[in-house]
Amino acid sequence: MKKILFGKEAKDSRLGNGSQARIARRDVLKGAAATAGLAAAGGVSPFAVAANSKTSGSTPGYCNTFIVASNGNAIVETTSGKVCGFTRNGILTFKGIPYAGTTAGSARFQPPTRVTPWPGVRSSMQYGFVSPQEPRAGWANDEVAWMFDWDDGRPGEDCLRVNIWTPGAHDNQKRPVMVWLHGGGFSAGSGQELKSYDGENLSRRGDVVVVSLNHRLGVLGYLNLAEIGGARYANSANVGMLDIVAALEWVRDNIANFGGDTGRVMIFGQSGGGGKVNTLMTMPSAKGLFHRAAVQSGSLLNASSAEDSAKLGAAVVGQLGLSAVQIDKILEVPVEQLVQAGIAALKSLAPAVQPGGRFRLPRFLWQPTVDGTILPAQPYDPVAPAISAHVPLIVGTVLNEFSTPLYDTELTTLTEAKLKERVMAQYKDKTDHIMEVFRAAHPNETPGEWMSRIAAAPVRQSAITQAERQTALGGAPVYLYWFCWKTPVLDGRPGAFHCAELSFVFDNTDRCAPMTGGGPGPRALARKISDAWINLARRGDPNHPGLPKWPAFTSTDKATMIFDNPCEAKNDPDRDERRALGIT
Repeated sequence: MKKILFGKEAKDSRLGNGSQARIARRDVLKGAAATAGLAAAGGVSPFAVAANSKTSGSTPGYCNTFIVASNGNAIVETTSGKVCGFTRNGILTFKGIPYAGTTAGSARFQPPTRVTPWPGVRSSMQYGFVSPQEPRAGWANDEVAWMFDWDDGRPGEDCLRVNIWTPGAHDNQKRPVMVWLHGGGFSAGSGQELKSYDGENLSRRGDVVVVSLNHRLGVLGYLNLAEIGGARYANSANVGMLDIVAALEWVRDNIANFGGDTGRVMIFGQSGGGGKVNTLMTMPSAKGLFHRAAVQSGSLLNASSAEDSAKLGAAVVGQLGLSAVQIDKILEVPVEQLVQAGIAALKSLAPAVQPGGRFRLPRFLWQPTVDGTILPAQPYDPVAPAISAHVPLIVGTVLNEFSTPLYDTELTTLTEAKLKERVMAQYKDKTDHIMEVFRAAHPNETPGEWMSRIAAAPVRQSAITQAERQTALGGAPVYLYWFCWKTPVLDGRPGAFHCAELSFVFDNTDRCAPMTGGGPGPRALARKISDAWINLARRGDPNHPGLPKWPAFTSTDKATMIFDNPCEAKNDPDRDERRALGIT
């Protein structure tokens, strides 16, 4: 393997074996020791512990970047063979490691299988294939595309891959493990699509192992063929979730060699990733594979019924012109054609979402199916899953979600008369009372800002409902949050938009400057938020010295940590507004 070194230290080609390796190891150990001391004292410091002192005080991820890629560096043994990654600013990075076998050909629509071992050392330095999916509509909006700057990767069915960031490997450390589940519903996205998902800064800050992954999506991961295809396709409606279980099993079997603690695994996800967390908390096959959880703007309380997903499956088969006796031919359909058939089937069953209905999920969409076995019950309806009562949970939303001028340009000039028309269309005779309550609660805001709060309130209520039902189990504590910090970019029009908190959780606000504006202000808030997630992973409690006391949620107080400048904990801060809407 060719040695490739970058940065001013590149002249020492022996990193991993020589003097620079000793410096890197020394810095990692110093950082780990400091973090361990802080953890013993009750939490992670609000100040970052840099694994490589050369980057301390510089803009995270950019200034003084130091990369080592060498045949004597970042090699770790897995159950399937050795992998070789690279080191960036003292953090070992591995990308595209297979956690299960291929899902192409005859393996399409089947549960994941074990990886075929490989000889020698497998280079693992770039992201693997992403699940084939429909084209991203967001590229058509210039401002949105500039902010999000998606990396849609390379599509391919052989996509079951994990990515890992760790301060050390084979060092007998037991670091908390934070497993990230990407958003995009159950039909889009990947572990690399947003810059915020990069785990280097979070790994360094918390002395934790960060894992992200790809799994099957949409028609490939959630197509119910059980009624049409029989026993061979009995599990096809949920193979996307079985992929994630397989990834967690891989973590259980391998993460110790990457410096991780198999007894402190946290799953966390945003939007559709939050829905995946909720689904895993309901799946018997996932029990014991994780020990803490966080759900960000993704409190999915219901999955699909077997009846509805069977109708969607039949519609896809119809789009392909196949019959039940020909069903095995679906394994030969080009994947692009299969994805297009899935898009057409959804359109035939579920009309486009109407304005004002963005947060109401359609009846037919790609998502897990309650089949009585893999997913025995609805995730959080009417109760929380008892098998996960022992899991400490963070759950919350952002202030504006999708209801911002980024997506609804009329909000910037909305008048009270137009606001009343919008509210009347959904809330009828409650309209005058609703407007009175929101006007009184936020007298300095515009009608467009009131409308944004009204539209996003049902999403927040879903998080509150999840917290209530999880707390009712009488098990581990639940911590509710509300991210209300508004970005200054684009004249502040995006507000606290859907995905706004991601770069703060990952301590990547400078890496994601088009979303945050960058600089010391967002960076300071990121320290507070990322440390909370790190502490949940480390000890099941997000509290730390950099935040006000964050009380556990109760059904009476509904304590909510409001992430903003300043951060503060309030009891049920928007109770009157939600009551006026009739959604509590």
